[in-house]
Amino acid sequence: MTSSPAPRMVHNYKRTSSPRSPTNTGELFTPAHEENVRFIHETWQCVMRDVKSPQGSERSDRGPQEYVEKTPNPALHSFTPVDLSEIKRRNTQDSKKS
Repeated sequence: MTSSPAPRMVHNYKRTSSPRSPTNTGELFTPAHEENVRFIHETWQCVMRDVKSPQGSERSDRGPQEYVEKTPNPALHSFTPVDLSEIKRRNTQDSKKS
């Protein structure tokens, strides 16, 4: 009796759209979604303003504080942050050229 490999499932299908990148650019959002986004945006703007204000250093025991590593990881010394807005803009332009 010869031993043959176990059969495996093969899926031959083409994904038409990714759940993370909808093709419909005129996507509708619910009022609750828009309210949540507006709240988060406004709150983040307040936090950034408080962190950058000169009065922020006087009240270091309260309010938002920027986290700074006490001992930075040497492996991250050459790390460069990625600008996601720039990548999205570039990808959008590339898809329009195609």
